[in-house]
Amino acid sequence: MINDIFMPALSSTMTEGKIVSWVKEPGDRIEKGETVVIVESDKADMDVESFHEGYLAAIVVPAGETAAVGDTIALVAETEAEIAEAQAKVGSSGSSAAPAPAQISREEGSSQGTTKPEPVAATAVVEPDSPARSNGRTIASPRARKLAKDLKVDLSTLKGSGPYGRIVAEDVEAAAGKVSAPKAPSTPATPTLAPAVTDASKAPVPVAPPVQPGQVVALNTLQQAVVRNMNASLQVPVFHVGYTITTDSLDKLYQQIKSKGVTMTALLAKAVALTLQKHPILNAFYTEQGINYRSGINVAIAVAMPDGGLITPVLQNADQVDIYSLSRTWKDLVDRSRSKQLQPEEYSTGGFTISNLGMFGVDRFDAILPPGQGAILAVGASHPQMVATADGMFGVKTQMQVNMTCDHRVIYGAQAAAFLQDLAKLIEMDVQSLTM
Repeated sequence: MINDIFMPALSSTMTEGKIVSWVKEPGDRIEKGETVVIVESDKADMDVESFHEGYLAAIVVPAGETAAVGDTIALVAETEAEIAEAQAKVGSSGSSAAPAPAQISREEGSSQGTTKPEPVAATAVVEPDSPARSNGRTIASPRARKLAKDLKVDLSTLKGSGPYGRIVAEDVEAAAGKVSAPKAPSTPATPTLAPAVTDASKAPVPVAPPVQPGQVVALNTLQQAVVRNMNASLQVPVFHVGYTITTDSLDKLYQQIKSKGVTMTALLAKAVALTLQKHPILNAFYTEQGINYRSGINVAIAVAMPDGGLITPVLQNADQVDIYSLSRTWKDLVDRSRSKQLQPEEYSTGGFTISNLGMFGVDRFDAILPPGQGAILAVGASHPQMVATADGMFGVKTQMQVNMTCDHRVIYGAQAAAFLQDLAKLIEMDVQSLTM
């Protein structure tokens, strides 16, 4: 019997996927639950596991190419004798049975000699951050798996030195005695769009891949997803509301607790989340049936990706999590977003988004509203400003400009203004509540 492996739907918005790499090669044995291929969805790389035992007979879509959801990407033979039959099937037609999204179909002969596909759901899982084994499965890079096979190294005995305990090629080489020691884990990337109140000259700048003048570079999967989202946002009637917030108290608090791992991004997210408790309309979104009020406060924060595009990791229930745990969670989300290891619910469940270009010295800007949300807050840089005090004198205060983009079908100007006013009051006069 021959099984079709189809391009799975790894997220609700995915229409096509790119084959990052094949973990198995034609002729390799496949065990039940073993990773066969790594697929790039719109914002993450995911392992696709097989529920069948057999042999990878033929690869229809090679690494680096893209296939629509439901297209056949490979054939799996149940026995070695069927490998040639599967390869001939690909050679004659270029594909196999009719596609069934996110499924692996098993063909069984009928009394007339015809075949009938029996769909079995395929799973796609994101490699966990730690340790190198999860649910009995060894987490290793495709190159490490191939190298382990060639050098006859048992991956289950190795400790990974890659990101979040992943076994990399250097670990296999070290185990085989080809190198003295594996490479040390790379330093986690710093969030690109992170603290607002900081020196703009120290802001990390995303490094774009080198291009030649006149060259046309195809959009990657993440960039294509951004294009689709931005086109969808053009259908939404939006308006913008700006506000000036004095950050002296916030700066002081940050200096007091940053040694404990607290980030400015987490402080801003916490402040927004607590303010959203008082203004649930800012956390709602438009539907054809009416205004949908979310049950939880999930704050998404835009992060630029080094190879183009952006992703919005989500701090789930940010109003209920303490600032120290929130900071640790944010660091973990950013680290895994850089290596495309986020699960869909970790970047697609935001109810309110923060976009922060302040650390690059940007004074103010308008952010584009993400689909499925009612508002997004654009955060500018903090600068010392000469301001008039209540006693009629002049003084210097550190201030930042924030500008909010709102869906006018859900939010009205007075509601947006009230939210920003309460956010400013919290940051200026009740900042200690962020640590409670």
